[in-house]
Amino acid sequence: MQVKTKILVIGALLAGAPIAVQAQDGPGMAEWGITAVPGLELGHHTLSERPTGCTVILARAGAVGGVDVRGSAPGTREIALLDPVNMVDRVHAVVLSGGSAFGLDAASGVMRYLEERDIGWPVGRGKVVPIVVSAILFDLGLEEGNQKVRPGPECGYTAAESASTDAAPEGSVGAGAGATVGKMGGGGRSMKGGFGTASITLNNGLVVAAAVAVNAVGDIIDPSTGQVVAGVRTEDGKGLADARILLRNSGGPGQEPQVEAGQNTTIGLVATNATLTKAQATKVAQMAQDGLARTIYPAHTMGDGDTVFSLATGVLDGPANVTVIGALAAEVMAEAILRAVRMAEGLPGIPSVKDLRR
Repeated sequence: MQVKTKILVIGALLAGAPIAVQAQDGPGMAEWGITAVPGLELGHHTLSERPTGCTVILARAGAVGGVDVRGSAPGTREIALLDPVNMVDRVHAVVLSGGSAFGLDAASGVMRYLEERDIGWPVGRGKVVPIVVSAILFDLGLEEGNQKVRPGPECGYTAAESASTDAAPEGSVGAGAGATVGKMGGGGRSMKGGFGTASITLNNGLVVAAAVAVNAVGDIIDPSTGQVVAGVRTEDGKGLADARILLRNSGGPGQEPQVEAGQNTTIGLVATNATLTKAQATKVAQMAQDGLARTIYPAHTMGDGDTVFSLATGVLDGPANVTVIGALAAEVMAEAILRAVRMAEGLPGIPSVKDLRR
């Protein structure tokens, strides 16, 4: 498979030397992505009965975790323990799932998978409790398939079983299977969202990566050009209306595009092989949210649950520059979001980026 590579030179300094960054760019399955971080594995399970599923990122040896929640309608599990003031400082899995709050059950299957392999936080007498954090997105509004089918414990278990360090499939898979974007124009004008991943490796061995399921209410914008990639379609369904124009041309208070709470969420994580504290990991998650703000318009709204986790596996020797890691985390998050919509496959009445190009 041919993959184009672009070289980005970032003028920050780490250990007294300029940073040379390589970032993947191109179609197909990611050659680099979240599994470029040593110690992490990714597995998807996509349900066949309707467009939904879950995605699991495993850290079998444990990783320091953080989280940043900016949407006002989130659905999450176990994020309180990621607060730097709390005791537990290791995470063994992150679960991203469709199914709205029902999809939080997928984490139970991941816990069972890890417990069977004696992976978890030691609690005495040889027992462990796997630390599994999770966030969900709303994909229940799709007309396709049985509406009662949602990701549950078996989805999580199966995704964990399939987890590996191989290149991760992208697009309409796992948590991104039922994701949509561009929902500010009312019914019938949205487009397909999906799952994406990307990474950056520095010449000193530092790796920063992202994985994300994009189910945004807003448009997806390429920050390098300012052009809308996917989002609200025009009334004839053949073009892109541009949510920025729609909002600016709204008739005033009470006439803005309506967004139903809880139905629009981008969930993901960033990870690094550096050694970070919980407070530093939390800061990296905060900075990674800039990647959402650059590529999603609008982001962090009253009607979404935008949530970003962070993991640090700590296998890279040497001091960590949190500012550099956080800045790169925003870069890879933006790239992963763009890949999520570009790799997606359309559904009946919900075209993908590929469909609109035809």
